[in-house]
Amino acid sequence: MGSRMAEQHIKLVFGGGKVGLMGTIADAVLAGGGKAIGVIPQSLMDREVAHTGLTELRVVQTMHERKALMAAYSDAFVAMPGGFGTFDEINEIITWNQLGIIRKPVAFYNVNGYYNKFLEMIDHSVSEGFIKQAYRDSLIVEEDAEQLLQKIRANAGDASDFGVDFKRI
Repeated sequence: MGSRMAEQHIKLVFGGGKVGLMGTIADAVLAGGGKAIGVIPQSLMDREVAHTGLTELRVVQTMHERKALMAAYSDAFVAMPGGFGTFDEINEIITWNQLGIIRKPVAFYNVNGYYNKFLEMIDHSVSEGFIKQAYRDSLIVEEDAEQLLQKIRANAGDASDFGVDFKRI
């Protein structure tokens, strides 16, 4: 994913960590000559988990500031496989879209079917009447990185700064 982003001149905006999947993606973006912007709370900076080789690293005070700044910097969002932090961040972005706070594509990089159960839960919520089908239909789901980026581009127009949900990846 990171290499493809660099090749297509897509700037990475993420949580700013050097560890895990997102650290690896940031390294791939940078190695490919791309730009990677990290947004990290001071508390994580103090734990020395920040990626210090980024194009830009913004240090904020709270997780709320982090999410707001990442949303402002990004034209689209990709949920990579992850845990509670990823679920929190991507669900907030979906909710912001639903409420009209933002209008930006949301995608799930469904590597090895990682998000299948989560998407089944969303489908169940649709069938129970808690989520409108249109909101479910707006979610991009793809297992192939190249196809995922193409679908995002089709939904984002000229957008080039993709927020990748980027929990501690």
